[in-house]
Amino acid sequence: MSGPSHSDPSQESQHAQSANGGGPPGPEAGAAGEAEARTPADDVVSEAADAEKERLRADLESSRRRVDELARAYQAVNKDREEFKQRLTRERERMMDVERGNVAVALLEAIDELDRALSMSGQDNSPLAQGVRMIRDSLLSKAQGMGIERISVMGQPFDPNVAEATDMEITTSPDEDQKVVAEIRAGYRLKERVIRPARVKVAKYVAPAQA
Repeated sequence: MSGPSHSDPSQESQHAQSANGGGPPGPEAGAAGEAEARTPADDVVSEAADAEKERLRADLESSRRRVDELARAYQAVNKDREEFKQRLTRERERMMDVERGNVAVALLEAIDELDRALSMSGQDNSPLAQGVRMIRDSLLSKAQGMGIERISVMGQPFDPNVAEATDMEITTSPDEDQKVVAEIRAGYRLKERVIRPARVKVAKYVAPAQA
């Protein structure tokens, strides 16, 4: 009676290698295993993650554009506000100049009255005449303190922007043609605005043979 037979381990190994093509498992076998290990559920999760990234990227870009739009809108509003404040300031200053000009005109008319009174008194040095001169000088000083300046026209070419020609004088000198030869009433300006034009006499050249 014979006992059970025992197989040789080396022979089992050779049989296994023959079944696998005669060698150890290669990298193709590993890749195939990973592919078999990846399930359709993993692909769905990966696609969902990519889609979420794209959505977040689009939302970020949209938010950036919105921030840029709001920044530009704020700058425009701020610029409009500054321009409005400047216009308001200029208008307020203009109105104040108009009011000052109205007050100045009334003041200048009073000075004119005193000048006429002094011209009629001639060289009178009486206390009354001296008092009138002091009042006249005081009013003129107050007018100058308001920024009012007398317009210089004597000997200058006639300028209709600052003077009114109320009389004419014939001259035989070509150099005197259209020049102011007499000031009938003084003219004044406040800053750059003429508040009262001067009244003047203007020379007109006429050749000697035609005089």
